[in-house]
Amino acid sequence: MQTRSTYRKLEDIVGCKWSVSVLLAVEKGVNRPGALERHIEGISAKVLSERLRKLTAYGLMHKESFPEVPPRTEYSLTKSGQRLIKIIQQIHDLDVELSKKSDKSA
Repeated sequence: MQTRSTYRKLEDIVGCKWSVSVLLAVEKGVNRPGALERHIEGISAKVLSERLRKLTAYGLMHKESFPEVPPRTEYSLTKSGQRLIKIIQQIHDLDVELSKKSDKSA
């Protein structure tokens, strides 16, 4: 039963264009909510907040809040998040490879 739950979480992440976009942006060094909202074209503050909460709850991102005025929050990838980024990159590479093969056969 545990495996199914973990798989559903993975489906929720990979199946959501916003989750992948957030992970990729954080991997590139965009780590504050406002910067993420500006960097990811089309994402709303509400959706970004929801995705950050889920990705953190799933253990793919780490949230660090600094007790400053004004308050500052930064996100980073956990080791699991870094592993998922590598898998997403492999899927992207496979997609490019398959696209080239289908272009040649057309």
